[in-house]
Amino acid sequence: MPNADLTAIKERVVRHGAFVHDVIDEMGGVVVGQTRMIERLLIGLLCNGHVLLEGVPGLAKTLTVRMLAQCIGTSFQRIQFTPDLLPADVLGTLVYNQQTGRFTVEKGPIFANVILADEINRSPAKVQSALLESMQEHQVTIGDQTFPLDDPFLVLATQNPIEQQGTYPLPEAQMDRFMMKVQVPYPSREQELEIMRRMARTNTAPAVSEVATPEQVIRVRQVVNELYMDAQVEQYIVDLVLATRTPAAYGTERLARLIEHGASPRASINLNLAARGHALLRRRAYVTPDDVRAVVPEVLAHRIVRTYEAEAEGVTATALVQDILDTVEVP
Repeated sequence: MPNADLTAIKERVVRHGAFVHDVIDEMGGVVVGQTRMIERLLIGLLCNGHVLLEGVPGLAKTLTVRMLAQCIGTSFQRIQFTPDLLPADVLGTLVYNQQTGRFTVEKGPIFANVILADEINRSPAKVQSALLESMQEHQVTIGDQTFPLDDPFLVLATQNPIEQQGTYPLPEAQMDRFMMKVQVPYPSREQELEIMRRMARTNTAPAVSEVATPEQVIRVRQVVNELYMDAQVEQYIVDLVLATRTPAAYGTERLARLIEHGASPRASINLNLAARGHALLRRRAYVTPDDVRAVVPEVLAHRIVRTYEAEAEGVTATALVQDILDTVEVP
């Protein structure tokens, strides 16, 4: 690509993407030690992809999602998933009006810009499917009417990895609908001390300022599409995904007995988009292999189905992805 074109893209990145760092700074003033989670949520927002957060309770997942909605001036709804939740509780339903003798539509909490699906694995499959259909189609059908969802529309789901009693784990086909699955770690000792100092108040009510608008989010998505990606980087993305399906072809014969099913073509699409989003966060007009490598664990790990042998040996999907990263040649 000519340097003049890259310069023009760089100018658009700086002009339209400046608010992204304002959001990071604003949220970082409240949420301590979760910069990676904040950046991954922003990548999902900028690339029109949904994110699954996995971590034990108390790691500020809900707080972070709510703060994100406040920072970009969008509507926010938190849906607590429970075993007795019904699809109508999420999507909405038809309500009969005795006075008029007609049915009217009562819209559910899904009609918001940012949705927090809290503990999504606590609801049965029919509720999960109703939500994931909305994620894929960006529309909801109630009765014989179809309603488009607002733009931007972002679903951020959480699940608890340690308490599995009474849960309904998401099937692999449904996990594939999430652009990224982000592991939320415990804070460090210094971060824990800072959290305690900030939050151990009886009148604590953390809040952030609105530093962006939904229109800016929609505008910067076009800039994400314009970022330059060299053909070698595209080939690298495809090689990483294919290495999950045919490990032996990429010199990782050991993984062939550990991977039951590799990532779908949706992984290639999402890896491309996530790498673009990562490049924009770094204020670049082009995508590098390092952008790809930075987001590979969150994009690929939840799409790999391990064999029983891998589970018996305690080999995680993240470890398998790291083996692939270490083996596939970087352009």
